[in-house]
Amino acid sequence: MGYRDGFKSTAVLAMAGLTLSGCMTTTGGAPVAEVTRFAGQAPGALSAADQETADSAIISDLLERRSALPDGSAFDRIAGPVLKAYSRAAESELKAARLRAQAASKNWLPQIGPNISLTSLSDIVAQLAVDMVLFDHGRKKAERAFAKADVELAAVTLSEDTNDRMLTALTLYLKGAEARDRVVLETSVLKDMQHFEWIMNERVKGGVSDMSDLNILRQKLFEIEARLAAQKEAETTAFAELNAMSAQPLNDVTGLADVRVGSFDARPLDVLRAEAERDRDIAHARIDRAGLLPGVSAGGTLGDGDSGISVNAGGDGLLGLGTGASLKAAEAAREAADRRVAQATEDTNRTLSRLETRLSALSRQVAEASALTQAAKQNLDLFQKQYDAGQRQVMDVVGVYETFAEQQSKQVSLKYELALTRLKVARELGLLADGGQI
Repeated sequence: MGYRDGFKSTAVLAMAGLTLSGCMTTTGGAPVAEVTRFAGQAPGALSAADQETADSAIISDLLERRSALPDGSAFDRIAGPVLKAYSRAAESELKAARLRAQAASKNWLPQIGPNISLTSLSDIVAQLAVDMVLFDHGRKKAERAFAKADVELAAVTLSEDTNDRMLTALTLYLKGAEARDRVVLETSVLKDMQHFEWIMNERVKGGVSDMSDLNILRQKLFEIEARLAAQKEAETTAFAELNAMSAQPLNDVTGLADVRVGSFDARPLDVLRAEAERDRDIAHARIDRAGLLPGVSAGGTLGDGDSGISVNAGGDGLLGLGTGASLKAAEAAREAADRRVAQATEDTNRTLSRLETRLSALSRQVAEASALTQAAKQNLDLFQKQYDAGQRQVMDVVGVYETFAEQQSKQVSLKYELALTRLKVARELGLLADGGQI
């Protein structure tokens, strides 16, 4: 067989396979074969990435998300360098999933390959084999759906990893910033308590006060110094970890940002993950179901020896006594996947409800702590005036001062806990980074 004859035979064989697959219809005109060749293919006007976005509600949702971190704020100044230094291991999996989906989108095309056999000790027969599935109970279509869901799941994973990294970095910043504020607070308390200790020491020298009161004040000074050293260490440790995650040092960043998010701002990432896993599981079940049933394929060979076209029925599916139960098990996978989505939705709603309730409580407690701090300051000023007038003892003023310092410390704790809780809500919703940046 000459080169031109072989080329013509190959073209005829491939066109025959395409024609046969296009002609597989029922008596009513509806296609029997679910090997839909052009379903889901990108129109010429759209790029592959644009078509992928248009075809996937999950990827469109992820791309449209905007960060809840205010532009130019302290949180935004943290997020930029941290995102820049991100190794993005999940991005590699997303790229691999996209390549698998690209390969699966062409699975309706005929498969062509060499067929070499040894007919005798001295003769080798070389042929070109062509095989095309005509009717597979939707297996090829399910394979494309599986690959698409795999891309969506990889995209959700990348978004989750990025948001988790942002939350980790911002949590470290909050720890460092809180420790920094406590250093300022403890330094001020230490200075004031040293003043009380000096007064008491002078009173002891003059025989006005007892030595036990001076010892109590000195013990309080030791405790304050220990707390101050611990806060300095906490600040250093938190910013050291943060800088290890960042492309540049972040020690000079100060302040907080007012992150306002609610449960209706975006769909939670856990729900998107459950939906992507559901679609993938359903597609996998359809693949398994199609594998249990016989299909129809067209094939042929050309080259040395016999050449021709044949239509084969059967395939990998072999019917047995347990086939019915296996088919029912494949169908039950859809119900199980839907229930997992419902469970993920319920769990996420519970988490968001808990966080939003905590936000409401913390907002109230921050306002109350501010009012209590003001009241404690007024009480301290009153005791100070009474002490100056000789109506109060030094230890009386010290006790009121400690109450004022405790209220200040509590106010700092609540302020940073409120900020962290808001960030946790944003993390659940996947709003700690722009979808386009991810």
